Amino acid sequence: MVERPAVPEVIWARPERAGRGPRPAYRRADIAAAAVRIADAEGLDAVSMRKVAAELGCGTMSLYNYVPRKEDLYELMLDAVSAGYDYPEPSGDWRADILALAHQARRMMHRHTWVPRLMSPVYGFSPNTLRYLEYTLSCLDGVDARFGEKMELVAMVNGVVTTYTANEIATAERSRSLPWTEEQEQAARTGYLISQISTGKYPRLAAGFAEDPGPIDPEEVFDRALTRLFDSFDRG
Repeated sequence: MVERPAVPEVIWARPERAGRGPRPAYRRADIAAAAVRIADAEGLDAVSMRKVAAELGCGTMSLYNYVPRKEDLYELMLDAVSAGYDYPEPSGDWRADILALAHQARRMMHRHTWVPRLMSPVYGFSPNTLRYLEYTLSCLDGVDARFGEKMELVAMVNGVVTTYTANEIATAERSRSLPWTEEQEQAARTGYLISQISTGKYPRLAAGFAEDPGPIDPEEVFDRALTRLFDSFDRG
């Protein structure tokens, strides 16, 4: 049995492979890529040390020499997908730059639908997430705010993006599991809503829907939510 660490340990502070012996057969990047492939194809719950080892063609116990805990594997996975961000030179318009980065994050989460489940400060200090934070702070260089306030803004933006995208993913997954189309269900629910509003019991809802019947544009709502967050932060 491979000895597991008995004290807190950061995977990035460890060498690529613990202990003595021959040159490592695998890199962390290989292990992370294998785990990401499994999660993308089968979902996060399908990721296990056994499956990752099988994907790589090695023994499960030998994999623990590289990744001591499943939590470390999750951290490798998040860092791997975070490598896909594009970091253009900040434009000087911090709102536009951070909004563009938020759209990148949303697209990444739709490509890797398991990511929202792992979004946690615990996994926030891997090489690629540190790069993400450094870039975000560079976009805020001209903002008159303390470091802690800027970090609060970053956390709030990430919270909005993660929650919004997680809801989109959940809605899409639910729709795929139903024996009817999303449009059919929406039509049925809209019909029921209209029938209830028509009773006169909900005058404010009736007035609201008469003023703005929809449909809702998810892109506009996403931008509007972040813009309002920016407004609350902006001192200018």
